[in-house]
Amino acid sequence: MVDQSLEPAFYIGIMSGTSLDGVDAVLIDFNAVSPVLIQTFFCPYDDLLRAQLLSLHQPDYDELNRAAILSNQLSRLYAEATVGLLKKTGIKSQQIVAIGCHGQTIRHCPEAEKNYTIQLVNAALLAELTQITVVVDFRSRDIAAGGQGAPLVPAFHQAVFNNPECHRVIVNIGGIANITSLDSFSKIIGFDCGPGNILMDAWCLRHLGKTYDENGQWAATGQIIPDLLEKLLADDFFLRLPPKSTGRELFNVTWLEKALSGDEAPQDVQATLLQLTAMTIAQSIAEYCSTAEEVYLCGGGAHNSVLLNRLTEMMPDKTVALTDQLGVAADWVEAFAFAWLAQQTLLRKAGNLAAVTGAKGDRILGAIYPA
Repeated sequence: MVDQSLEPAFYIGIMSGTSLDGVDAVLIDFNAVSPVLIQTFFCPYDDLLRAQLLSLHQPDYDELNRAAILSNQLSRLYAEATVGLLKKTGIKSQQIVAIGCHGQTIRHCPEAEKNYTIQLVNAALLAELTQITVVVDFRSRDIAAGGQGAPLVPAFHQAVFNNPECHRVIVNIGGIANITSLDSFSKIIGFDCGPGNILMDAWCLRHLGKTYDENGQWAATGQIIPDLLEKLLADDFFLRLPPKSTGRELFNVTWLEKALSGDEAPQDVQATLLQLTAMTIAQSIAEYCSTAEEVYLCGGGAHNSVLLNRLTEMMPDKTVALTDQLGVAADWVEAFAFAWLAQQTLLRKAGNLAAVTGAKGDRILGAIYPA
């Protein structure tokens, strides 16, 4: 239930995800019976910024200095998105309670021997540029409490998309795919189930020079390679029980190349990667939330019509649609979630679900940088 007494109730959510396509920003009004998405804004990454961020996912020369410089650059881009968003609405910065900013993940290593996660953002600079309170670093407290630090969106999915009369699954297909099971008769389940767009995008960039395979058209020209698919599905990640999360540390082109013989047709590899994404989503739903009646997709992968059709074919007993039908357009769900998480932080309410992340308990997340 939304806190009706909170005034003003405008929050901004900013998300830049594993796909490295750009910055999503949303303006949300929480002072209503249900939260309302008022406006959206998108700032794309240019090729240089994308390449620089991608290079930081692996140890390299002068990485601390480069990371600090990119944090500043990203924060200026986040500020630009904030200004653009407010200009579209006519709402002043003084009316915004806070910005919830995820930052750009460059390392996610929640396993016990490492136990950290890094999202690039200079929150002090963002607060200074916008003159708005900024909430960042949502994942670290969950990891400190023994959790994976991800996925965090299931708590938001529960707050906004839950229907007590229907078992729903929300599938976010960004760079990584994750699922949330919303069932009134059992505990919330949520976890990363495998690669979403991350491998398809990387393979498309290598062979076509495009950042993604629009509507899955290139994959549709290829044939699935059964032996390759079997090798990819043999990875230990797919055998692990939830809670679990992952990222580019595992699913990257180097991981893919280890399974290739070298004589595969590029379009056949793309077709196999699309099948991998579809199968790991569908199999996860079948194993952990088989009684679900409705499956709603969000994230960039929700617009891949070949992938959407494949998922529909794999789950003939379920309604498969986009979250647009639930009132939140598929492209903006994650940014919306981080506006919600910022509000949770300022209200001193938990933002994680321990049952999802594996933390010792529900925790108040985030670090606050006052305006």
